[in-house]
Amino acid sequence: MTGIPTSPMNDLEQELIRIMIVEDHPLFGQGLRRVLEGEADFRVIAEINDGGEAVERAIEMVPNVILMDINLPTKNGLQATREIKNNAKCSSTGVIILTAYHDDEQLFHALRAGAAAYYPKDVMPSELIPAIRAVAKNNYVIGDEVMNRPQVARWMLRQFEELAVFDESPDEMFMPLSPREMEILQYITRGASNKEIAHILGISRQTVKNHMSSILRKLAVNDRTQAAVLALRRGWVRLEDTATGL
Repeated sequence: MTGIPTSPMNDLEQELIRIMIVEDHPLFGQGLRRVLEGEADFRVIAEINDGGEAVERAIEMVPNVILMDINLPTKNGLQATREIKNNAKCSSTGVIILTAYHDDEQLFHALRAGAAAYYPKDVMPSELIPAIRAVAKNNYVIGDEVMNRPQVARWMLRQFEELAVFDESPDEMFMPLSPREMEILQYITRGASNKEIAHILGISRQTVKNHMSSILRKLAVNDRTQAAVLALRRGWVRLEDTATGL
C-alpha cells in the first residue's frame, strides 16, 4: 500500500482522465466541476442528475472515473454503481462515492457495490484530486492509502474479523442489499404493506417476507420502520420519493 501521490504529473505522464459527475444538487455539482476543470489532465464529459440515466450514459460513454452521489432519483448511487460495474464495458471504470452520510458501514456497502473510493462531500480538493488519478489507474483509495484489488480484499477481511462478534460470520457483516432487497426497501419507506409490495412486484407475500427478514438482518435493525429510517438517513431512498405514492 502506498500513500496517494500528490506531485504534479509531467507532460509525458499526462493523459486525459474522462470524468462523469452524477449529482442532483446543481450548486454542489457546479462547484465540483470548477475544481475538476482546473486540472489539465481532467475532462468532465457528462453531468447527470439521475441514477438510472447515469447507468445508461456510463455504458454509452465509458468514462474513466465517475463521481457518484448516493441520494439520487430513480436509482440510488449504490444501485447505479453495482449496475455500472456489472456491465462488461465499464469493468475499468472507477466509481468514487461522494455522500453527505459517512460511516464505516456505508463505506463497506459502497466497496461491495463496486466503488473504488468513498468520501464525504466536504472532502478537500487536495484529497479528492489525487484520488481520482489513482482510481483512473484501476486502484482503490481507502483513507490515505492507495491499494490494488487483492490488498482491498485483505483489508476488508481484516476489518470484518476485527468487528465480528460472537459467532457472526464476517462475510455476513455489512452485506450489501441485493437489487430486489433495495427495491423492496424503497417501497417500505413509502409505507407499502407486504401485500401491496407483492402485488406491485408480482411475487408472493412469503417471498416479500423472506426478503424483509434478510433486509432486517443485514441492516441490523428490529423492524421495517427502523429499516426505512436508516435508508432515508443514508440517502438510499430520497425523502421526496416517499411522497409520490405507490
